[in-house]
Amino acid sequence: MARYTGPRHKACRRARTPLCQSRRCPVDRRPYPPGQHGRGRIRESDYLIQLREKQKLRVMYGVLERQFRRYYEEAARRQGITGDNLLTLLEQRLDNVVWRSGLAATRPQSRQLVNHGHFLVNDKRVDIPSFQVSPGDVITTRDRSKDLIVIQHSVDTQGRAVPDWLEVDPIERTIRVLSHPRRDQIDTDINEQLIVELYSK
Repeated sequence: MARYTGPRHKACRRARTPLCQSRRCPVDRRPYPPGQHGRGRIRESDYLIQLREKQKLRVMYGVLERQFRRYYEEAARRQGITGDNLLTLLEQRLDNVVWRSGLAATRPQSRQLVNHGHFLVNDKRVDIPSFQVSPGDVITTRDRSKDLIVIQHSVDTQGRAVPDWLEVDPIERTIRVLSHPRRDQIDTDINEQLIVELYSK
């Protein structure tokens, strides 16, 4: 499965935001874009601001450009606000749900856990990180995976609040999807309207 394998901290510095979820992101020490002209003055056009916002969201969820474009087209096809639909589609990815539940420390880690087949959706093994969960779905950890060190460590050091659209049992390692996530339940620091404007050109 295709994924970004380049330097993650470079993307963080380009976005000027710690997207890698690392505790020691260099964007704190060097809050300017990478490259020899990173400290120079750059005229920030409307296009640059919109593109940066799109790239931030793409890197956050670990989605490549072609797949992100498909997410946008699906969001535009659905009824409602396109920006909200886009965030809802990204939030309902299986790897993101595992991360939101606290069973993984970062999104890349949850993606790897899903890829290795550690989770079941409605008692069926799913190893596709982009699998879309729906309200009523129950995600369980396979019996042989419940005591994995990475999962145990993530549960013990969980510092994030579980969103209201999920119900998590950290002891049994199960997740129940209660509803579709609303925009006010998504704490992603993104101005999705800029992304809609970029693709609407």
